[in-house]
Amino acid sequence: MKTVSSLLDAAWHERYRKISTLNIRSSIYDVTNRCNLRCKGCFFYSSNEHLVAEEMDPAKWKAFVRREKERGVNLAILIGGEPTLELDRVEIFYRTMPTYCATNGQIKVPRDRFPDMMVGISLWGNEEDEKKLRGKNTFAVSLNNYEGDPNAYYLYTITPNQVGRIEPVIRKIADGGLKVHMQLLTNDEEVEGFSWTDDKLAAIRVEMDAMLESYPQAVISCKYYHEVLTTGKMLGRSFGWSECPSVTESMDHRHPQPKRLIRFIRWASDLKTTHRCCTSATRDCSKCKDGAAHMSWVMVNKRGHLDSTRDLQNWIEVYEIFAKLYRFIPW
Repeated sequence: MKTVSSLLDAAWHERYRKISTLNIRSSIYDVTNRCNLRCKGCFFYSSNEHLVAEEMDPAKWKAFVRREKERGVNLAILIGGEPTLELDRVEIFYRTMPTYCATNGQIKVPRDRFPDMMVGISLWGNEEDEKKLRGKNTFAVSLNNYEGDPNAYYLYTITPNQVGRIEPVIRKIADGGLKVHMQLLTNDEEVEGFSWTDDKLAAIRVEMDAMLESYPQAVISCKYYHEVLTTGKMLGRSFGWSECPSVTESMDHRHPQPKRLIRFIRWASDLKTTHRCCTSATRDCSKCKDGAAHMSWVMVNKRGHLDSTRDLQNWIEVYEIFAKLYRFIPW
């Protein structure tokens, strides 16, 4: 019988030990329906998830967050809209449980108020693509706001147009003293020229691997993650609705039930409505390229990765990436 101990040497077993007891229980929260950008391809607006009556009463937000902590959540992932437009709500989460804030970086999170909150800054490419998809070059503003911040990193959403051109972006992030994690754009609004082909996916995988090798201190990633994300395959299975682990627990009526995130819910800003999954209810799951969903897919399938030493090491590396990005273990 293959076990963790039989598959790993002492060094890898120590890495396994550090993550094996984390017991991460995350949920996602729409802090607000408003945003200071309108990005083409943003699943939040393209799926009309913003059409709820936003809760305005701070007391109700405080009671809600307390209930979430009592429900067992130990990682609040704050999205929007743009969370920095409602910093008082962000602070309610931050003072109650481990909190991660996803932002477009145009408003700086005040570090005197949130000294160690992990901030993930969205980036959709170089200046040309940022202007086309997001209406402005957000990179210049966000880099000025967060340069050298030890508790911030870029979530670089790579588009098909950037194949062969991501190195200058990674270099600029590294030169700014920041980390970067890569995922791929899912073209929810069918913007012309921004849909993936098999050839481009194969090419970007090679390029992502090269960035990991060239910038190991800046890039938070591993080659197995790149493989799963670009191929949509893991252990001979295909990513999609029947496999995705990031489905809201109360809305998950799949049969048979796949391995899934325990107690995961994505809440709307009315504190009552729940969304189907970590992205969009209108998205074609077979085309989803969300990085966190694919990492979670690997993470919940530990048993499937006990077939060989390399499989288990792959699982450990992906779990470490997730844990680093959400402050459960150091960079």
